[in-house]
Amino acid sequence: MARVAHFSNEEIARMRQLRDKAATVMELRKALSVLLVTEVGLDARQTSEILGISERTVFRNRSFIRHQDERRRNTWGGRRHYSMTIEEERDFLGTWEAKANEGGVLSVPPIHAALVERLGRSIPISTTYRLLARHGWRKVQPDTRHPKSKPIVQEEFKKKPRGLWQPPV
Repeated sequence: MARVAHFSNEEIARMRQLRDKAATVMELRKALSVLLVTEVGLDARQTSEILGISERTVFRNRSFIRHQDERRRNTWGGRRHYSMTIEEERDFLGTWEAKANEGGVLSVPPIHAALVERLGRSIPISTTYRLLARHGWRKVQPDTRHPKSKPIVQEEFKKKPRGLWQPPV
């Protein structure tokens, strides 16, 4: 048998006010998710059929109503499992940024080693790559041109037709 939902008189009064002042369908459904249980005696399945929403949404609406006065928790999206705050990450990368601005070539393994040392535990290298991407760091490709190359001579070579290959006599 399913558990019975219990609501305080204060919550029920708030839901009646919300029902009467509802400006959107979502507000009305939130209020009715509680009122259909307390005043009519329906369960979640019946309430969901009447309101045209899923049972899970009925429970979410009830939870929203119960925790309405509490500070809102951000439960969906965002960084749930982080090792450092954004400010701490900025401070960590600040030391490396000074080296990069001086013209030094940075590679990820030393940054990753310093990050592991700072956190005091082992982490995947992909975490370091994501940290760098989050702060706008990007990979800079070296020049692919040889320093002794002669672009004019190369272009002339491309324009000249090559002779046909002849087998040796």
